[in-house]
Amino acid sequence: MQSNFLKQSNEQRRDLILNGSVSATILFLSVPTLMMGLIQSAIPVIDGLFLNNLVGTQAASAVTYCTPIVNMISALAQGVSVAGMAIIGQSNGNGDFKHSRKISTQIIVFTFLLGFLLAPLLIALAFPISAHVNEEISHDVFVYLALSACVTPFSFMESIYNSIKNANGKPEDTFVRMVIMLILKIIFSALFIVVFHWGLVGSVMASLASNFLITGWMYYELFLKKTGERFVLKGFRFDWTIINTLMRIGFPAMLSSLMLNLGFFLINNEVEKYGAVVLNGQGIANNITSICFILPSSFGSAVTTMVSMNVGANQPEKAKKACLVGCVISAITAALLIALVVPLSSKLTVLFTRDASVLAVANQALHIYTYSVIGFGICMVQQGAFIGLGKTRITLFISLLRVWLLRYIFILVTEQFLSFYSVFWGNLFSNYMAAIITTILIFRVKWVSDINY
Repeated sequence: MQSNFLKQSNEQRRDLILNGSVSATILFLSVPTLMMGLIQSAIPVIDGLFLNNLVGTQAASAVTYCTPIVNMISALAQGVSVAGMAIIGQSNGNGDFKHSRKISTQIIVFTFLLGFLLAPLLIALAFPISAHVNEEISHDVFVYLALSACVTPFSFMESIYNSIKNANGKPEDTFVRMVIMLILKIIFSALFIVVFHWGLVGSVMASLASNFLITGWMYYELFLKKTGERFVLKGFRFDWTIINTLMRIGFPAMLSSLMLNLGFFLINNEVEKYGAVVLNGQGIANNITSICFILPSSFGSAVTTMVSMNVGANQPEKAKKACLVGCVISAITAALLIALVVPLSSKLTVLFTRDASVLAVANQALHIYTYSVIGFGICMVQQGAFIGLGKTRITLFISLLRVWLLRYIFILVTEQFLSFYSVFWGNLFSNYMAAIITTILIFRVKWVSDINY
């Protein structure tokens, strides 16, 4: 049965999504995504363990500080992948698989070229950012940002691969890729950090080597492997109708992700002024809670797939039901994670460091962050529904609201008496308020597509 499931064509998977049980299909599609979320969140944990235990607090703090900056560049790929998932999903819902493959090829080429064009921007940003950061981490910030530019084109390609597979209702393919990525990351980290003693440079080189090999494998699967669903590059020309639609739908998602990570960067600036110890404590808490945040939000991609296909097939009621069921499943998953992680918090943080001052910050941050995952999961699932409808302007509004109006302003207002703990409480406050607002919006939205060619 499992073998048959893994060998299903796009047509068979479409039939499952359009005609199967909503709750069973969401779970069916989400299990690989959930597993991928676990693997994906383990990658920064691996980085944190190697850097904290073998390189030092300053290198780990620099990575924590730089992550939102790198993600601001990746935001453009995320925006394109979000739009691509909605457009491909609705095309599949209409049963037009030939057009779906054409759209996929257009998006892959466009995004890969975009990644190469944007990579130098990360190098340029390394100069002013490292010059204005705490001297403790200035050099490491420059090195990490400059070298991360090499990884950018490959990470762009991976984002598009994920969106294509999810739009086709095949999240298990993204899970396999992520498992291989984790294994390669561990092997190369051990080689470059433990054996060669390259420190922070070794961490980035491990990412580059892993991403290069994974991208080569994805290219083989999509363009060389002989299947009826293979994409063709021969005679390729840009179809500007598709690209324009992609940008129209994707631009709000790009801006959303960009502004989201800019907000995280500004929040890191509020933390950074308290020194490397506090920044590292926050980074450890982020590494651990990334698992808690990824799992409940993983149902969002399944909801995007189900909403986009059902709307494309003129089944709005089933699309709406998929969103509501996804929210319930996400909330239950988040509650189970809280019950598991909170009692183990002090045992988890000590795996990263034995520095008592860092542990004090990490333990407190971990508790507060973990309790916010229910609101975050519900908000992400509902954003998945808006993406499936092509209503990416709403996701832009929600992202700006959650991080800028709710979280950042909360931090600025309360920092004078909560100190750096305002960052942790701001996370909890903004996630639950955003969930309340998105729930109101989801009950008022019209379940019709905003995508027009």
